[in-house]
Amino acid sequence: MTKIIAITNQKGGVGKTTSAINIAYYLAKNDKKTLLVDLDPQGNATSGLGIDKQNLTSSIIELILGESAVEEVKLKTAHKNLELIPTTSHLANTEVELAKAEKKFVRLREALRKANEYDFIIIDSPPSLSLLTVNALVAADYVLLPVQAEFYALEGLGQLLETMKLVRKGLNPTLELLGVLVTMLDSRTTLSQQVHQEIQKHFPGKVFKTTIPRNIRLAEAPSHGLPIGAYERWSKGARAYKAVSKEIMERAS
Repeated sequence: MTKIIAITNQKGGVGKTTSAINIAYYLAKNDKKTLLVDLDPQGNATSGLGIDKQNLTSSIIELILGESAVEEVKLKTAHKNLELIPTTSHLANTEVELAKAEKKFVRLREALRKANEYDFIIIDSPPSLSLLTVNALVAADYVLLPVQAEFYALEGLGQLLETMKLVRKGLNPTLELLGVLVTMLDSRTTLSQQVHQEIQKHFPGKVFKTTIPRNIRLAEAPSHGLPIGAYERWSKGARAYKAVSKEIMERAS
């Protein structure tokens, strides 16, 4: 059965898209047929997999508006078992159209329901609590929450957790928090360690054992249109995402 995971945090710059790309890549490396859905109007997951956004003939926009099915908009990537539904910046305008549409909260769920040939579908949500994010939460079985190991890490998370509660109440009663992934951790600093402990206190039993370190190779990989495992597979960042993907498979089974 297909497992759908929305990677979301309304704060930008927490490693959300980096996590979406690299988790999808390592799930695919583990022989899991994986679809990465770029639902962020910035389109960084699309360019991060080496796809030219200027030359797209179709994207997530047609899928959400009900004009195309998954098989018409998905693209093969350079990586075995990994496919992508790309996006363009026009997705921001589509959200305005979506606000006036019927069934505006369930568009993504209805489109992905037919894509049952995948083991995993990973959704890279926008860094905001928007109509697109709600579509991701309604479509997902699980939420993966990346949280940066910095001073204001937990600020604003209450709002997201409240939104998840409302989605559970009304539209998706089985939505679960798969786990909290601590990103950009600098284990040499006391602050990082304190924040990590604080996150564990806040989400008992839900924090992944693996943390994602601050890593220069991880920061460089998207500019080459590559996941970290294809760019520098022995780097700390690559080893961390490989380990997290194993944890995800265990938790989601």
